[in-house]
Amino acid sequence: MLLLAYCAIQTTMAETSTYTTKYDGIELKEILANDRILTNYVRCLLDEGPCTPDGKELKKNLPDAIANDCKKCTERQRTGADEVMHYLIDNRTYDWLKLEEKYNSDGSYKINYLKEKQNAENKTNVSTSSENKNSTLEH
Repeated sequence: MLLLAYCAIQTTMAETSTYTTKYDGIELKEILANDRILTNYVRCLLDEGPCTPDGKELKKNLPDAIANDCKKCTERQRTGADEVMHYLIDNRTYDWLKLEEKYNSDGSYKINYLKEKQNAENKTNVSTSSENKNSTLEH
């Protein structure tokens, strides 16, 4: 599930060991901020609506990307895929659940993301707590 939306924008297989970088310049934040465009990508992936050329490439390559843990992704694609997945999990849960059912039915991506998110929150809390203790000791 690691590539769901970002690789919709990123995935045209090249004859090399990585996916094409043809769409690397796309501004993900603009897509995520535009409900209409994001919904069109989701509908494409769910076979509920038409696909743009990049959406068609995603549908073709997404199963391979998921099965191989994004091994053919560039670092930018991997980072972008995480950004999109995190956004969907946090902000468009219903869409995420439908996509997860189709592309990652064991739920492993969401489970790992939520664990990482909790660990990051715990580190932030520990760091803030330590800073508060140090501040108190200095006074």
